[in-house]
Amino acid sequence: MLELKTPTEIEAMRVTGAFIADLLDDLTLQAKPGVNLLDLEHRARRLIDDRGAQSCYWDYSPSFGRGPFRNVICLSVNDAVLHGLPHDYVLRDSDLLTMDIAVSINGWVADSARSIIVGTPRPEDERLIEATERALVAGIAAARAGNRLGDISAAIGAVAADYGYPVNTEFGGHGLGRTMHEDPHVSNTGRAGRGLKLKPGLTLALEPWLARTTDKIVYDEDGWTIRSADGSRTAHSEHTIAITDGEPLVLTRQTVSTESVPV
Repeated sequence: MLELKTPTEIEAMRVTGAFIADLLDDLTLQAKPGVNLLDLEHRARRLIDDRGAQSCYWDYSPSFGRGPFRNVICLSVNDAVLHGLPHDYVLRDSDLLTMDIAVSINGWVADSARSIIVGTPRPEDERLIEATERALVAGIAAARAGNRLGDISAAIGAVAADYGYPVNTEFGGHGLGRTMHEDPHVSNTGRAGRGLKLKPGLTLALEPWLARTTDKIVYDEDGWTIRSADGSRTAHSEHTIAITDGEPLVLTRQTVSTESVPV
C-alpha cells in the first residue's frame, strides 16, 4: 500500500537523511588501505547509538538471506555490490567499496548508499561509479509530480546504456518511510510513460547499481552478499528522495567534497 507523506513527515525523514549523509561522510574518510571492514561496522554502530537512531538492518529477515542480518551497514567490496556482510577483511589499495545503510530516527527511515575507491583509483572503477552517480541524478530529475514511475526507471537505464553497462532488474529502488521497504518497487530500467503516476508526498529510495560486464548475480555462502556473476567490479549509488509540487527533494544529500559527480 502506498502512503503519501505530509510535509512535516518529509521533514522528519530529512533529519534521518542528514544523519545518514554525515555517517557516510565519516566512513568515507575512515576507509583507507589497512582498515578492517569490521572497524567500519563498529564505528557505524557507535555513531548510530550516539545519535539515538535505530538500525533498519539489525535482525532484518527477508525471503533471501540466511538468518537475520546482525550488522548495521552493508559493506561490499569489488565484485560484491549488494547486502555485503561485514567480515574480517582488511581493505587494500584500489579496492572499490560500497557502503549502504538505512536507519530510523523517531520512527522515520532514510536509506543511502555510496561507492568509493580506497587509495589509488583505477580509471575503469571511476567510470563505473560515475555511471551510477549520473544514473541517480537522472532518476532524481525524472521524479516529478505528474510523471510516471517508468520515467524514473527509463532515465536510470538510459544512463547505464550510454555507458555501455548492462542492468540487472532483480533488485532496485523502493518506497520507504515508516519502514525500510514500502511500495512501490523502482526498477533500474524501464519504459517512460508507464507505471504509477507520481504524486507529492511519495518518498522513494532510488538506487542504480551496476556491474561492469554482466547483469547476472550470484550469492556468497553467507546467504547475503550479492556479487557479479562474472567477477567484474560493481558500484552502487542511492539517495532517499521525496516527490513535491516542484523539484524533488534529496533527503540524504552528500556533504563531503569528492571528485565525482555531485549528487
